[in-house]
Amino acid sequence: MKKSKFQSNKKKPNLEINKPSETQGKTPHWNFLLWYILMTIIFFYFFQNSMRTKREVIPYSQFQEYLKNSQIDTCVVSQKNITGILKLKDKKTGKPRHFITVPLLNSDLASQLEQHNVKFSVKAGSSMFTLLLINWVLPIFFFAIIWIFISRKMGKAGTNFLNLGQNKVHIHADNLPQVTFKDVAGVAEAKQELQESIEFLKEPEHFQRLGGRMPKGVLLVGPPGTGKTLLARAVAGESHAPFFNISGSDFIEMFVGLGAARVRDLFEQARQKSPCIIFIDELDAIGRSRGGPMVMGGHDEREQTLNQLLVEMDGFDPATGVVVMAATNRPEILDKALLRAGRFDRQIIVDKPDLKDRKEILEIHIRKLKLGKDVDLQVIAQRTPGFVGADLANVANEAAILAARMDHKAVMMIDFEAAIDRIIAGPEKKNRALGPKEKHCVAFHESGHTLVAEMVPNGEPVHKVSIIPRGMGALGYTLQLPVQEKFLSTKKELEDQIAILLGGRVSEEIVFGDVSTGAQNDLERASEIARSMVCQLGMSEKLGPLTFGKKQQLQYLGVEYGEEKNYSEETSRLIDSEVKQLIEKNHKRARQILLDNRKTLDALAALLEEKEVISGEEVKEVMEKTKKE
Repeated sequence: MKKSKFQSNKKKPNLEINKPSETQGKTPHWNFLLWYILMTIIFFYFFQNSMRTKREVIPYSQFQEYLKNSQIDTCVVSQKNITGILKLKDKKTGKPRHFITVPLLNSDLASQLEQHNVKFSVKAGSSMFTLLLINWVLPIFFFAIIWIFISRKMGKAGTNFLNLGQNKVHIHADNLPQVTFKDVAGVAEAKQELQESIEFLKEPEHFQRLGGRMPKGVLLVGPPGTGKTLLARAVAGESHAPFFNISGSDFIEMFVGLGAARVRDLFEQARQKSPCIIFIDELDAIGRSRGGPMVMGGHDEREQTLNQLLVEMDGFDPATGVVVMAATNRPEILDKALLRAGRFDRQIIVDKPDLKDRKEILEIHIRKLKLGKDVDLQVIAQRTPGFVGADLANVANEAAILAARMDHKAVMMIDFEAAIDRIIAGPEKKNRALGPKEKHCVAFHESGHTLVAEMVPNGEPVHKVSIIPRGMGALGYTLQLPVQEKFLSTKKELEDQIAILLGGRVSEEIVFGDVSTGAQNDLERASEIARSMVCQLGMSEKLGPLTFGKKQQLQYLGVEYGEEKNYSEETSRLIDSEVKQLIEKNHKRARQILLDNRKTLDALAALLEEKEVISGEEVKEVMEKTKKE
């Protein structure tokens, strides 16, 4: 697909459940709980004392005196004491005085109280057990229940309320549907390599009888989204072994030493459940190379965790049936001690799928989709070069969503086309309406790309042309469909790509006598191809079969982050001259093609301006029609 400024060109159930570490949660923190209960008792004691009303203890004779003088307002009579309120007020506070006294056995007390108009009540005595139960046992029990509930919520294993020591490992559930190699497509070589790990877990004696041992560690390496984690789950499903899944970042905490403790705990659990599989995702989070200056001790925890991992992998017996698998997309930054023989001594590359693999992956992701009769998986696979498994799953899902939005009875080919366009170029910007002049310019720009692509000897056939704005700044695009997957390009093929990229700008020069900013991305890509031909591919006659400048890039990912200049200034000027010559040469080729086929260019632009989107078949029809004329 040629980009310009007009275009920067059956659901699986979750197989992981959270399980607390077996070595944790066996003994709750009784010391802390007892301390909490003691503090609660002390609190209640002082609370009741502070809330208790201050009463004046008086002898019973004094009580009789107050009663005769009608100085008692109210009272409560019980078997043990008499409490009440006097009509007399305290001289300091001015509040009514409260009293308490121990009564004598006197059956005339009630009549005496009535005689002096005292409001009184009789309170039945409570047993010591009842008082103890109500005042002490029930409150303590209530707060103990609250504490246990909170501790379980904040630290499921009961280790501590900050949940710092708990291992965050996920254990594969045996009662859930298993992922097998039938659910993984496009990585035949990786599956073949992993078969030995499965056979070892099933029949370890088959290897041990000849004195051999299974590799302790298997490292899955590849770009993001290629299915490394899915492969590890498939190994667990095929071997029917317990599957311990944890991310590298789960080991790291703010307190030094916790990561190492989690590593020890993880391997201890694995030994208890052997044969089993330990899978560490994103290994580079803890496996980064050691050394170099430390910034305020920030690497202490990660390095201690890595050291413990190295010790555990070096120390456990491979005969126990524990296979350690890990995944990373940055193997170049891993510590060398981690990759040496005896640890992760087998590395399996999980690369991007080719055409055949993409079709197989699509067949898996469309299992639960209701497809229309016009869906062609071969075309979809051809339209998605460079897509990984996660991208293809997204294509199938987006197609189903778009079909539901359009109320289609099934997922049609048009829905898959729209989904791919959305992922590559972004969603349609229907509210970004182009003016007549801009629309006319964009139509000729994309028609220039299209016509040159159809006329050059090594151009891929055009599949679709659009002038509908998409994404952040794409106002249109020309999509070419590769006939077959290519891993090599010749010098002539690269020159044809440069000519196709320049076709849009050349079309503007011919039709309008001016150029727009729409060719910015085209020029960048054309210049990049030309410079690569001269500097890295040795395709310059003047400079010969040499390379200039050492590109530094991330292994396996191909992401460049710098260049080491290893040539002189004179050579640099010659390189610039050769790059310019290549661009000018193919600029003239594109111009000549468009001038020779001006009628076809005008017809394509008119049709594109009218329909906004045209297919490759319509492009061919226009070209054949103009040839006859």
